Parts: sequence; C-alpha cells; structure tokens
Amino acid sequence: MRVLVTGATGFVGGRLAPELVAAGHDVRALVRDASGYDPPEGVEVAEGDLLDAESLTGVFDGVDAAYYLVHSMRAGEGFAERDRRAARNFAAAADAAGVDRVVYLGGLGEEGSDLSEHLESRREVEAVLANAAFDLTTLRAAVVVGAGSASFELVFQLVDRLPLMVTPQWVRTPCQPIAVADVVAYLVGVLDAPETAGDTYEVGGPDVLSYQAMLERTARLAGRRLYILPIPVLSPSLSTYWVDLVTDVPRSVAHPLIHGLKNPVVVTDDRIRDLVDVDLTPFDVAAERALRERGVAVDD
Repeated sequence: MRVLVTGATGFVGGRLAPELVAAGHDVRALVRDASGYDPPEGVEVAEGDLLDAESLTGVFDGVDAAYYLVHSMRAGEGFAERDRRAARNFAAAADAAGVDRVVYLGGLGEEGSDLSEHLESRREVEAVLANAAFDLTTLRAAVVVGAGSASFELVFQLVDRLPLMVTPQWVRTPCQPIAVADVVAYLVGVLDAPETAGDTYEVGGPDVLSYQAMLERTARLAGRRLYILPIPVLSPSLSTYWVDLVTDVPRSVAHPLIHGLKNPVVVTDDRIRDLVDVDLTPFDVAAERALRERGVAVDD
C-alpha cells in the first residue's frame, strides 16, 4: 500500500514511518523542508506545507492511505486556527487525489462543552477530516510516554527540578497513559484491519493513574526525591506560572497541556483491542525506556 505520513519529523511520525516500511508499505513522508530531513531507509520524501494549499500539488498522487499527525501548538497563540486550516487543506488535497483512507491521532477525553482549548482543537480537526470523502479512522490517546513527548518531558522536568511540589487538585485527575511504541503499533495495525475504516477508537496503556502517581513513579525511576502537597486553591492557570519557571518546555506547548489536565482521560471503549493485537506496555516500563533514551540514569 502506498502511504503518506504527515508530521513525519514529529515525535510519533518519526517513529511511524520506519515501522510502516517494515510492515511492507511504500511510504512517502511530507515535510516542510526536505533539506533538513534525513529520511529512514525506504522512505520517499515530498516537500510541502499543509498551511499552503498550493504546495500540496502532487503530494497525494498515487496515495492509498494517509496519516494526519500534525498540530500547531509549538507555533504559539492561534494554534487552533492554524490546525483548522491545515486540516481543511489536507482533506481537500486528499479528496482531490482519491485517497481512500486517512488515519488521525487525536486526543482522548470526555465529550462535552468543558474541554480544554487543546482538546477542543483536536476534536475540531477530527470533525474536519470526518467530513471529507475518504474513510477516516481516528485513534484517541491521552499522554503518550516516550522520549520527545511534550507531556512526558513536562513530567520529567518537574520531578527533576522540584523535589517539593505544591500542586492543584488536577494531580488527582485520572489518566491512562500509553507507550509511544504501542501507539505506533495501533497506527500501523489499523491499515490491516479494514473494519476500522470510518470509525473512532480509544487507545490506552494497561495502567490508569493519577498525574500524581505518574510524577511519583517517574521520580522513583529517575532516582529523584519527590514530595507532593495538593492544595485546592491552585488552578491549572496558576500552575502554568511555576511550570514556566522550572521547565524549558515551550509555553506554547506547556500551557495548553496544563489547561487540559482538568479533563479525565481514560479509555471507556476498548473495541480496538479486538481488532488490533497490541501487547500493551506498563507505564513503568514505558517511562524507564523514555528516561534511558533521554540519557537519564535509571534506578534498577
């Protein structure tokens, strides 16, 4: 199958492209600047920008399936509008080229009006893609654990630099993190499961944890001391100030993520487990791998 990967230079896309090649697919990676991209063996490179519709001419030609793995949070304020425009340009180009299937990695969380701006934008992109002519498969994930994950980087830098945390109630919010290797396995696997076309699935790891538990487990693995004192008056908005002070995760990424911590992100529909067989990775194992890949000495 000829497959296009957008977001090929990103945290998930960079891992997905070689796995698709290993699964026997012909892979084309869409990047904004081909001169700065060293493609994995067997990956064809196409240059274009989803925010520039004209630059996408020919990019989707001959493509059977495409992955949408892009977001604009790192670009700062107005990311929702940029993501909306990128999704519309992607959908128009894919439809014009006759692409049959698209796979989108979105955000896990409850439906409703009280979503964070980040999660609301993820759902809006999903809606734009769902209104196109191709069959859309959506996978919704919470915190993806791996070296290079903005969410996990926040977790590690907090435990690395703050032995005592005075934290808001969101540290008790339940979350179902998933290892990046498992996300990639699901993304590859749905292509071989035609019954997943046109449907939405939730993916998560085997552990449901509070954010406090994730912080404590990561601290233990990294050999850091950590004391957490939750208090009810510190809101996610106020939390962003001390996150800015003690981490170097860009504000444009950290702030939307922090504001989303009020929303429980737990799998309530695990139908994907019957369609794509993935041996799920426990949080501690995924976190240990991420820390080692990041160069952190891990306590055995």
